[in-house]
Amino acid sequence: MRHYKSFVALGDSFTEGLNDPGPHGHYRGWADRVAERLAADDPSFRYANLAVRGKLLDQVIAEQVPVAVGMAPDLVSFCAGGNDLLRPGCDPDVMAKKLAHAVRDLRAGGADVLLFTGVDPRDTPLMRRLRGRFAIFYLHLRSIADLYGCRLVDQWSMQGLRDWRAWSADRLHMNEDGHRLVAARVLDVLGVPFDDWRKDWPERSVDPRARRREDAQWIREHLVPWMSRRLRGVSSGDGLSPKRPELTPWG
Repeated sequence: MRHYKSFVALGDSFTEGLNDPGPHGHYRGWADRVAERLAADDPSFRYANLAVRGKLLDQVIAEQVPVAVGMAPDLVSFCAGGNDLLRPGCDPDVMAKKLAHAVRDLRAGGADVLLFTGVDPRDTPLMRRLRGRFAIFYLHLRSIADLYGCRLVDQWSMQGLRDWRAWSADRLHMNEDGHRLVAARVLDVLGVPFDDWRKDWPERSVDPRARRREDAQWIREHLVPWMSRRLRGVSSGDGLSPKRPELTPWG
């Protein structure tokens, strides 16, 4: 196990921590949870989180990767592309080539790099029809991880994340429980003792009428606004800055 003295997290809303409420009006999320655990072993541990919700892969590569390279951390997490895969006409093969170049730059500085597959979208109505596109991109990610010696966090195999109780009301972002499970999986991949990432949810029955009401509410409150932003070319992250732009001590 490598002893990490610094960690920089790159990406979009997943890494920013939506929808896991944290202090001072910011979101917490899996990356903050991982940083907190790593800092427990080293009071001088430093952490930066450059992720901003709504960012596309090209934006993460252009705006965040060079900053991370300049910080020269021991550990970098790089998770991006989910927002691209939801857009018409995206090409997962082209995306993978861009991501590979960015990973090469990050690894050239000596950092360990964490890559992530996403969760299997077959249970999500909005994304189910794009499942093949997601699978192609995540297979590329596996190959890139092997090629450049990265650590891979495989969320596709995490059955605990397939339960809606791990997700917030918008069905696109994890809640506190989901982020806690991901943090546990990341730490397991890093070889750091922590909670078990495997989760067996208690059985529950759902009234079909209640589910239809929930679906209608989700369409009205989340899907329609999301589609409206896409049509207007507006991102939820427009005008926002990273919550931890500097590599500073945890705490």
